[in-house]
Amino acid sequence: MTMMTPPPLEQQQEDEEMLVRHQELPAADAAQPMEVVAQTEPANTAERQPPEDPQTSRFTWTIENFTRLNGKKHYSDAFVVGGFKWRVLIFPKGNNVDHLSMYLDVADSGNLPYGWSRYAQFSLAIVNQIHQKFTTRKDTQHQFNARESDWGFTSFMPLSELYDPSRGYLVNDTVVVEAEVAVRKMVDYWTYDSKKETGYVGLKNQGATCYMNSLLQTLYHIPYFRKAVYHMPTTENDMPSGSIPLALQSLFYKLQYSDNSVATKELTKSFGWDTYDSFMQHDVQELNRVLCEKLEDKMKGTVVEGTIEQLFEGHHINYIECINVDYKSNRKESFYDLQLDVKGCRDVYASFDKYVEVERLEGDDKYQAEQHGLQDAKKGVLFLDFPPVLQLQLKRFEYDYIRDTMVKINDRYEFPLQLDLDRADGKYLTPDADRSIRNLYTLHSVLVHSGGVHGGHYYAFIRPTLSDQWYKFDDERVTKEDTKKALEEQYGGEEELPQINPGFNNTPFKFTKYSNAYMLVYIRESDKEKIMCNVDEKDIAEHLRIRLKKEQEEKEHKKKEKAEAHLYTIIKVARDEDLKEQIGKNTYFDLVDHEKVRSFRIQKQLPFTSFKEEVAKEYGIPVQSQRFWLWAKRQNHTYRPNRPLAPHEEAQSFARTRKLQMDGNLSGKLYTS
Repeated sequence: MTMMTPPPLEQQQEDEEMLVRHQELPAADAAQPMEVVAQTEPANTAERQPPEDPQTSRFTWTIENFTRLNGKKHYSDAFVVGGFKWRVLIFPKGNNVDHLSMYLDVADSGNLPYGWSRYAQFSLAIVNQIHQKFTTRKDTQHQFNARESDWGFTSFMPLSELYDPSRGYLVNDTVVVEAEVAVRKMVDYWTYDSKKETGYVGLKNQGATCYMNSLLQTLYHIPYFRKAVYHMPTTENDMPSGSIPLALQSLFYKLQYSDNSVATKELTKSFGWDTYDSFMQHDVQELNRVLCEKLEDKMKGTVVEGTIEQLFEGHHINYIECINVDYKSNRKESFYDLQLDVKGCRDVYASFDKYVEVERLEGDDKYQAEQHGLQDAKKGVLFLDFPPVLQLQLKRFEYDYIRDTMVKINDRYEFPLQLDLDRADGKYLTPDADRSIRNLYTLHSVLVHSGGVHGGHYYAFIRPTLSDQWYKFDDERVTKEDTKKALEEQYGGEEELPQINPGFNNTPFKFTKYSNAYMLVYIRESDKEKIMCNVDEKDIAEHLRIRLKKEQEEKEHKKKEKAEAHLYTIIKVARDEDLKEQIGKNTYFDLVDHEKVRSFRIQKQLPFTSFKEEVAKEYGIPVQSQRFWLWAKRQNHTYRPNRPLAPHEEAQSFARTRKLQMDGNLSGKLYTS
């Protein structure tokens, strides 16, 4: 389930890390003179860039006479990133460990302004001066503040390797340290504007619909699919809550043109879901298949017929081939997505290898071949063709027969940015496959599940234009993310927690990462231009544009009314005709039906005489012929005319008249005679 309060940025470390409290460190004057080879950008560029575009810098620190350094700790000179001074801290003999310890430190942490906080992604390295490729580099991220002003690695590298001259890290008693730092301000998600910051908007969560939101964002950002949805025939008489095509068209239109997050209630109503269904997590794969099947059915006989098959449908051949006789059985099957094993597979390629693995049917499992009886045989699957948009469902959830329950597989599972399914001379393809089609795919989106088998949260990392820029679509919030966040950090597996008490327990504590990819979407390079097409207003039916623009105008009008509500008051006016309509026909407690009488929305600061002019226009009663009575509310909750307004009261503003009513326990209803 998702949280209402903005979550803090994740602090994940791939290696053993140690937070060194500032108060534990010696003064800066304990540092030895250091040579700064490369300086960074000036401080005055600090706050100019938005949170997504961090200030970055590379700093090189050459430490001479390394083995003769005195003191337990040594600092580099300060360098500036993001408008603040930073420095590298090392423990040449280790911080109570037999490893070099190295950290990034805020140089002037004692003078930071109140509430200062910066999120930094950084890497620290000991350069190998003989073979650059053997440089030891580790990266991490941390939210720095005045109390936690240092972060890094207690066990960066073994001292035995560092001090061994043959290894290339210590040459001529000199060590070279490199630091790459990217700094950004903390994002205030209460005031964060996704459209302004990223150009995209999110989807509102109805309670437990984050799984649906991540799938819808993925489908929306396949432009060819979106264009096909827009071209599905709908009419102005259709209601979105009763038509999946119209509800999806409406949703996609709002995602494309709205400035705020979009609601999905109309779409879920078109599914036939009630409120209870919206608070139940459904199977993403099943939802994807059902949605595509319904759209496929609705597209029949239209200009977009066959779009779902063209985008998502591939074919494979299930075969059984006898070993000792000439007999082979083939069965062609289609698929819209592929389920790949995660358990026991290190990456996508290993899963495909397992998918096409040949099974031998022998012994008690011999195959009954027509006219040949029981025969030793080979059984397997090969692909006849792959679709332009390849959807891979990762089997993160499996049934554990030993425990007799469903479990989530959180094992590390890697997936590439580019997927080559023609590898190893087309080992995944049948001999009859069209080899002229190059099955090279690029990653479009990564759908993530965070949590356990009984629940959790879903979100998606998407490259809407297949550029290097990734975006995280997390319900209502859309943020820019880097490639590492979208790929490596979604592999799953284990991660090490930083040590709290170095020297007392040097065994790193590992924990399982419960956030990992469960669905991947790849787009074939040769079809990229067709699929990533342009979609604009001319692709949208005119009746839909008119309907949605009218909805938007009404929404803006209501929003404006709500914002200005404190400036207005509602006055209900009853006339002789209203009394005649009510009295004498049936038995009523009230003299008029207060729900049917005319209401006027009036600015509080206007004089009452302006209101009389409006009544004159509405009813054709001259101003001088109007007399207004205030109504009093009685104990039985009915109303009766109490007294007429005096001339001096009519000369006042509505705000004063309203105060008069409240002081006299009178209602905001007027009777004109």
